[in-house]
Amino acid sequence: SPALFQMSGSQPQMGRGVPCLRCRGLCMGFEPHSWRKICKSCKCSQEEHSLSSELEDDRKIGRLLSDSKYSTLTARLKGGDGVRIYKRNRMIVTNPNISGKDPTFDTITYEWAPPGLAQKLAMQYMELIPKELQPVAGTDGAFHRRRRLTRQLPLYDQDPAQCRGLAEGEQKLMEEFVKKYKAEALGVGEVALPGQGGGGKEEEKPQDKNIEPGRAPEPPNGALESAPAAGHYRCETCKQPVPGDCPVVYADRAGYSRQWHPACFVCCRCAEPLVDLIYFWKSGAAWCGRHYCESLRPRCAGCDEIIFSDDYQQVEGLAWHKKHFACLECETLLTGKPFALANASLLCTTCSQSR
Repeated sequence: SPALFQMSGSQPQMGRGVPCLRCRGLCMGFEPHSWRKICKSCKCSQEEHSLSSELEDDRKIGRLLSDSKYSTLTARLKGGDGVRIYKRNRMIVTNPNISGKDPTFDTITYEWAPPGLAQKLAMQYMELIPKELQPVAGTDGAFHRRRRLTRQLPLYDQDPAQCRGLAEGEQKLMEEFVKKYKAEALGVGEVALPGQGGGGKEEEKPQDKNIEPGRAPEPPNGALESAPAAGHYRCETCKQPVPGDCPVVYADRAGYSRQWHPACFVCCRCAEPLVDLIYFWKSGAAWCGRHYCESLRPRCAGCDEIIFSDDYQQVEGLAWHKKHFACLECETLLTGKPFALANASLLCTTCSQSR
């Protein structure tokens, strides 16, 4: 008999900092640094300590998607002062197990699944993702999804209140930066069968309304964009054919003549799968949030935040806020002083020699 499905919204589940995964028990818990996004004790990143809870993650994506054309994927939190939260689509699959005398049921919970899909298509999509990346609760796949979320969509790339590097007067610059990327680049992929993205047709563009009657609309890139003939769909990333009965990912900002295999919808810079299909469109390609922001402005190698000042320190292709151009160990400011650069971290000569 077919599997039973249940789609549901996100379930709040509070998390705590855990012993660092990279240090294997040597660091017993996250000790926040005053401005670096690392543990004071072991120098590993916040994501190595699995710090955020599911509820915090859902609030973060809710904030990102609110005030954008994807705000329908968010809901107002009851008693939350107008705060919007991500309506994360979870999928619970119940498979009957009839090997024994009495039939039992195996239940699998996917912590995220593409919204708005028929049950069969949702499962087909999941099966096209590598097993180790399928976000099944309690598995490495679910853990990797949360880590990608932390890495690809840092809260301090969208919320000035989370930034330690902003100087006076730079908050407004950051607010404009966020507003601009929400309007021009932010997108959420849509899963459908080939040729059925966007309801099977290109959406009417706002500028189409002003075209003179009888005159053919002029495409923005100067070339007519037509959907390929049936059976001739190809994946944008690997260029391989896409079977007509297999779900693909569409990015509305790319137009519905392009599609991707579920496993091929990755950031053009880091090649990581785009978490929950959240992408940023630029120069004809999909980017993760982290690398999209870095493509527009430098990121501080000290505090990991975007730099909004024109006056910053640069060494070997890396950038630092001037106040963060400091030794990783003793915090001595290194402007005008000798230093060593190791794994994108600065060390003064004394700390470098004592290592």
